[in-house]
Amino acid sequence: MRRATVRTTVDADDGATIAAALVPDNTDEMTTVEDEGTITTVIERPTTSGVRTTVDDYITNLTVAVQLLNNEPTNHE
Repeated sequence: MRRATVRTTVDADDGATIAAALVPDNTDEMTTVEDEGTITTVIERPTTSGVRTTVDDYITNLTVAVQLLNNEPTNHE
């Protein structure tokens, strides 16, 4: 099993909101916890390419969650 840990620090007041936005997209092989603005997600997959793809999806979801929280545009056209 391959594993990646993604740790992101945001404003402490926003951490729980951002983590709550991310959790619904978690698969059974992912866990997300938030502590005072630090969001930690552990991703486990049987292959390196599976971890890479899941991390890429997670980072995209995280970016959108932060943009929406900050009322920033999310369309990158």
